[in-house]
Amino acid sequence: MRSATGDSIPAEPSEKILAAIDLLGQRWMLRVIWELEPGPLGFLDLRRRMGNCSSSMLSDRLQQLQSAGLTRKHGPRGAYELTTEGALLAESLQPLWDWSEQWTPSGDGNGRIPWRPAR
Repeated sequence: MRSATGDSIPAEPSEKILAAIDLLGQRWMLRVIWELEPGPLGFLDLRRRMGNCSSSMLSDRLQQLQSAGLTRKHGPRGAYELTTEGALLAESLQPLWDWSEQWTPSGDGNGRIPWRPAR
């Protein structure tokens, strides 16, 4: 397997990549990062953008992302924003966006996409 830079990806994953997969593989994690990429959002605004993610789940995910150093509260109203590290992670989602535009069919109108390649 090759990375985006053309380098071979090691057959044995490192502890760092496994930790990243464990964190970011949790439901809603990447969505929170995606929604915060344009700029800071208050909790209620972020919650509205998150569809059917419950407030308690969003709060939990934000706490985990803060503990990991990817988000922080900012300003007097406590808006959430990405840290420098979080912004770098958000940038890395662009290839996933590009892939999804090519390979996934349109959703069903409820935010659900059948996960199979578009033909």
